Amino acid sequence: MKIFFQNIILLFSMLIISCSSSASSSELSIQELFQSGLSNLEKEKYLKAQADFTKVILRGSGSDLGDDALYYLAESYYRNEEYLEAIGEYEKLTRRMGFSPFTEDARFKICEAYSIESPKYFHDQDYTERALERYQEFLDDYPDSKYVESALESIKDLREKMGLKLYESGILYMKMEEYDSAEMMFKRVLEYYYDTNIVNDAKQGIVLALANSRRIDDAILYLNENENSLKEFNLYNDAKNKINTIQDKLEKEKN
Repeated sequence: MKIFFQNIILLFSMLIISCSSSASSSELSIQELFQSGLSNLEKEKYLKAQADFTKVILRGSGSDLGDDALYYLAESYYRNEEYLEAIGEYEKLTRRMGFSPFTEDARFKICEAYSIESPKYFHDQDYTERALERYQEFLDDYPDSKYVESALESIKDLREKMGLKLYESGILYMKMEEYDSAEMMFKRVLEYYYDTNIVNDAKQGIVLALANSRRIDDAILYLNENENSLKEFNLYNDAKNKINTIQDKLEKEKN
């Protein structure tokens, strides 16, 4: 009986050692996968890197290595120009690990990814609006970040695009002879995108919309109020000539 219990104890000891050895081997395997992922990322083998980091995340969930792999998985998507997929992974990182050393970089990359996905002004601007929102949130949370200047420059470019889209909407209404709607679009440019390069074109647009809708007194008043800025950008004469043309037309109609 004594020999039987000794054998049982020996068997349990061997099982414990075996499990311990297996765990060490598994952890080593995760380390190797992580290093493989970093190597593939550096070599621009992005699909292989994605596969490596995904395995690390699945096998090392909750560990420091698994958390780091989540960031590098997002990076592998980002560098492969799969920006929407990258945003998804960066978002996971920022939600789960708000205090991660990668959080600031991930937050900025989300902004950049939306900005890159932002299309030409004549397309839907959902991604542009998201980028602007995320950049502003980033600046609010990281006012001293090394990315501040880059973020401000991107915001400027995106606002230019949004202002241009509104302005072109006004031009379209002008062509359709819907002058009240055109005036509204031009005024929105001034209200929301007052710091963009299209502002003075919008001011001229307001004059033209007023003149075409035969609100001559309002057109003259607005032209005079903005005379200096319109002259500076060579937009004054065309606006004034349009008023004169409409005035002449109205005079002829009276006669």
